[in-house]
Amino acid sequence: MTAPPRPEAVPAPPPSEAVVAAFDFDGTLTHGGSVWPFLVAIRGRPAVAGAAVVSARRLLAAALLGGPHADMAKEALFRRTLAGLPADEVADRAAAFGPAHYRRRARADVRHRLEWHRAQGHRLLIVSASPQCYLDAVGLELGVDAVLATGLAVGPDGRLTGNYDGPNCRGPEKLTRVRQWMKEHPPPPAGSAAIADVLWAYGNSDGDRFLLGGADVGVDAGRLGRLGALRRFPRLSQLPAADGDVTSSGGAGGRSGASRPGTRWRRRSAERR
Repeated sequence: MTAPPRPEAVPAPPPSEAVVAAFDFDGTLTHGGSVWPFLVAIRGRPAVAGAAVVSARRLLAAALLGGPHADMAKEALFRRTLAGLPADEVADRAAAFGPAHYRRRARADVRHRLEWHRAQGHRLLIVSASPQCYLDAVGLELGVDAVLATGLAVGPDGRLTGNYDGPNCRGPEKLTRVRQWMKEHPPPPAGSAAIADVLWAYGNSDGDRFLLGGADVGVDAGRLGRLGALRRFPRLSQLPAADGDVTSSGGAGGRSGASRPGTRWRRRSAERR
């Protein structure tokens, strides 16, 4: 007797949204910062220590006041340590420094979360105030879709000026850069269904507060808990185990993310029109 024909598989409905997961670097993807180790790798410990002594007042103001003070202090430090160096030489050394630093200081819990997003087909970003020149190499190693970081200006002679190339990528600038990237890289259409981006953001410090606050899901990956600057956001350790799909409402493992404290849910399709 002839076997009955097998029914055709019913295609899954097209997605109504696409997820972008943005990760801070220093203190989030890694333990601790990377700027000071980078400067030491490029200039040596004595030169960097001397620059720190000269810039001590600005660095103290940056630590206490943050914001523009932090931007100016870091740029002043770059001028004292990087100005005049051949940009190509620094780029080559930075490309070696970035992956080596990440391998030494990587946080396994955050890497696991990044890989979970990748497994769901989400687009991945690194967004950081640290220099782009070495984070690009980290982004290649991690296989992310883009790295949004602080550029270093190059003069007409091919040497670093010590100044930023554009704004320092911290505070509100992080959210601005991520939104701009999402606008320029909209998700591909799925049939006739409209797709809206959903942004997950992971950070650990006050410099990430605007990014997490402007995301649909902001996650505190810091270690200070209730004492941290991001305490109003759900903590990484509080998220459901990263073994379920992100639902259409953005939650993991079937739970609605809208019920979690510190999250925002809104559609961004109108912003792209």
